[in-house]
Amino acid sequence: MTGALYDEAALESARVQFAHPVEFMMGCAKIEQLPEPDLPEVAFAGRSNVGKSSLINALVGQNHLARASNEPGRTREINFFVLDDQARLVDLPGYGFARVSRNAADKFQNLGRQFLRGRPNLKRVYLLIDARHGLKSVDGEALDALDKAAVSYQIVLTKSDKIKPAEVEALVEKTAAAIIKRAAAFPRVLATSSEKGAGLPELRAEIATACAIPLTTAA
Repeated sequence: MTGALYDEAALESARVQFAHPVEFMMGCAKIEQLPEPDLPEVAFAGRSNVGKSSLINALVGQNHLARASNEPGRTREINFFVLDDQARLVDLPGYGFARVSRNAADKFQNLGRQFLRGRPNLKRVYLLIDARHGLKSVDGEALDALDKAAVSYQIVLTKSDKIKPAEVEALVEKTAAAIIKRAAAFPRVLATSSEKGAGLPELRAEIATACAIPLTTAA
């Protein structure tokens, strides 16, 4: 299931919603620091340098909301962003740290796993995969963890502008086929580009639907 699901009115409604104020709320280094689960949340996970911060910034139209870095493993906390007091976007620590010790990497990844297991208001996890590389073995570990946590998750391909359109289409189909038997996986794979804006309208609509955010049609 990879085709379009939203009409132009729904995509425009989601765009309007994401044009509302989005603010950084807090960063948590320990599970006991998490805010109360009083708003619906969606979380973004992925390998270091997959483009999580860039994607979050592009979704909300703010260049510096989520801090991007060329240094793998910089995001070592769970960062919360509030969308118009109606939902939270959650940036989880990256996995596959290239320049962080194994013990430190375990600490950050354990924090993410604790979050996944114990967050009752978590509506969906968006697992980001670099379109230039596709699913790797380390991503398989993340898929297993999400399945074990029984959290609904959806694959989002990032940096799709870096490969040819035909390759994007083939990768979407290949990725969808790879997760078809995973019970917690949402069956539709999205291809996005933070630089070009491809796939962002659809992702906004997916998030709004997952969080049951009331949508408007006028800016």
